[in-house]
Amino acid sequence: MLWAPDGSPAGLAERMTALHADHARAVLRLLLLLTRQQRHTAEDLLQETMLRAWRHLDAVPAEPEAARRWLLTVARRLVIDGVRRRRGRPTEIQLVDMTWIPAGDDTTGTALASYAVRRALRRLSPAQRSLLSEVFLVGRSPEEVAGRLGVPIGTVKSRTHHALRALRTGLKAA
Repeated sequence: MLWAPDGSPAGLAERMTALHADHARAVLRLLLLLTRQQRHTAEDLLQETMLRAWRHLDAVPAEPEAARRWLLTVARRLVIDGVRRRRGRPTEIQLVDMTWIPAGDDTTGTALASYAVRRALRRLSPAQRSLLSEVFLVGRSPEEVAGRLGVPIGTVKSRTHHALRALRTGLKAA
């Protein structure tokens, strides 16, 4: 690999180019494995790995195998950080139509969840229930719902957000 002894920008750019050329393919293979073949996610993580290498180029070992290990460690840690971030987010509420499940097949947990969702939905205004039904149960896009209601798309998005927040509050209270 090329390294400018004086740390000049041209030498650092050459070193980074060489790092990418020598190791990007191996890092991408690891990231594809860790992201279960989600190519776009793996490519984003590869870009972040290389950005971290650029920012901390002085910490990247000069020896090729050591540099590869360093890059693979950074990539693995980025995946772990992403998992931790997703776990820290509140769970997204997804409305599920549980009326199709035969009562004989209901388990206690499913029955309780179904009851809690129905109770929370009853607490919403008819307009909120209708909007959530159109978007999540029928599967219409916000644009379609806006056209049906004759309101701007931003209004549909805002009302959907508020309805979901009210539903989430109702589920927490249940």
